[in-house]
Amino acid sequence: MDAKLLHVNPASPEPIYRQIAEQLRRLVAAGQLRPGDGLPSVREVAATHAINPMTVSRAYSQLEAEGVLERLRGKGMAVAARSGRGDGVAARMHRVEPVLREAARHCRELELPADRVLARLRQLLGEEEA
Repeated sequence: MDAKLLHVNPASPEPIYRQIAEQLRRLVAAGQLRPGDGLPSVREVAATHAINPMTVSRAYSQLEAEGVLERLRGKGMAVAARSGRGDGVAARMHRVEPVLREAARHCRELELPADRVLARLRQLLGEEEA
């Protein structure tokens, strides 16, 4: 995995370590990261995103405690063997449900037309695939 695949938003109210941890959880749940896949070193992620190495270390440690990652002697962090082969579509949809509910609430508060919001979401989803 390349450290550039992680997206860090320093302006987000969510702490950076949580941003990193949640992205890695999603990648594992989707099967994009498989058991045994290595992760970039703490230093590499920190240097790529100009963040404190302790922030990355905290994210990795949290995921290790959850059993998502494991420390391989002499090789660094990797996706844990017992983390499975990814979640099904229903489980992944469940993970994104809170974000969708919050986005829907914001759109209602801003009185945005649903067709325009859905069109924009489709466009954004397409950007990731391209």
